[in-house]
Amino acid sequence: MGAIPARLPGFQDLEDPAIHEKFARAWSGADFPSKKGWHLSEMFEAMERRDLKALFVIGENPCQSEADRHRAEAVLRGLEFLVVQDIFLTATASLADVVLPATATWCEAEGTVTSSERRVQRVRKALDPPGEARDELWILSQIAKRLGHDFGDPTAEEVWNEVRSLAPMFAGMSYARLEERFGLQWPCYDEKHPGELFLHSRLWKEPVEGPRAPFSVVQYEPQVERPDEEFPLVLTTGRRLDSYNTGVQTAALPSPLRRGETLDISFDDARRLGLSEGDPVRVSSRRGSVLAPAHIDPGLQAGIVFMTPHFQDEIRVNVLTIDATDPRSGTAEFKACAVRVERAEP
Repeated sequence: MGAIPARLPGFQDLEDPAIHEKFARAWSGADFPSKKGWHLSEMFEAMERRDLKALFVIGENPCQSEADRHRAEAVLRGLEFLVVQDIFLTATASLADVVLPATATWCEAEGTVTSSERRVQRVRKALDPPGEARDELWILSQIAKRLGHDFGDPTAEEVWNEVRSLAPMFAGMSYARLEERFGLQWPCYDEKHPGELFLHSRLWKEPVEGPRAPFSVVQYEPQVERPDEEFPLVLTTGRRLDSYNTGVQTAALPSPLRRGETLDISFDDARRLGLSEGDPVRVSSRRGSVLAPAHIDPGLQAGIVFMTPHFQDEIRVNVLTIDATDPRSGTAEFKACAVRVERAEP
């Protein structure tokens, strides 16, 4: 949907003149950038340089999700103007100059949702939003109107039909077909197309349809921060099955699988440090430290410990992580930083 800084909806190349012109015509000659913008890590760098002074955050919680929370919070506090549109008052929203309460689009609004298997399905409104919460489309349309461009009051289906008209991979996905087929997988090029079961099935056809898939050779580079005598363990972070990201949408809901945040450690490292299940430990990196109970995980190999960002109101795990980024993707190195684990006084 154009969230990648070099792509327009449907993964279309922003810098391709023909594609840029197609969107400009559809958008009444709108003047919009024709060169790649900043990805998230570059946006934080720009905020530090004061090249980016205002931010509109929709459905994200970078204060708690970005690596090196000390830096992330300081950068967000340094903005001249911060707007957050969300369904909860997140840690990021608590820093905002303006908070726009939005709807939970899975049950309080009409629209579509796309799963990780590329299946687009209809979402239907079942509940009215609480309090002053407003539909996402209404909020954006009202902002556009106040900035001088009246979108009117478009329905979710009208917006989706515009997407279909501009992005060939969605062209065959009318609301009627999505209802009839209980969803379709993109790409789906016309109203007779069944949707592609496999994303790259065209590559197995003879002759191959379209260009072949490029393969890129990259050289292995080790993690930026390696373990040493002072910080001898590698912390890797990730998710657990019952929770999602910073826990905004899941932490308040009960789950029989949830056990709260722990420092997961191998049996060998626990024995070496004299730790038992549930013992309080202090986890320290070059950026900060947190307290957490130890959990002995027989699936971990010695030298590696694991934590999640799911419970950052209680244990600020991203205080530990490093903000080094991959030069190609811009993704922070959440999967590896050097830490020290010590028994803490109960």
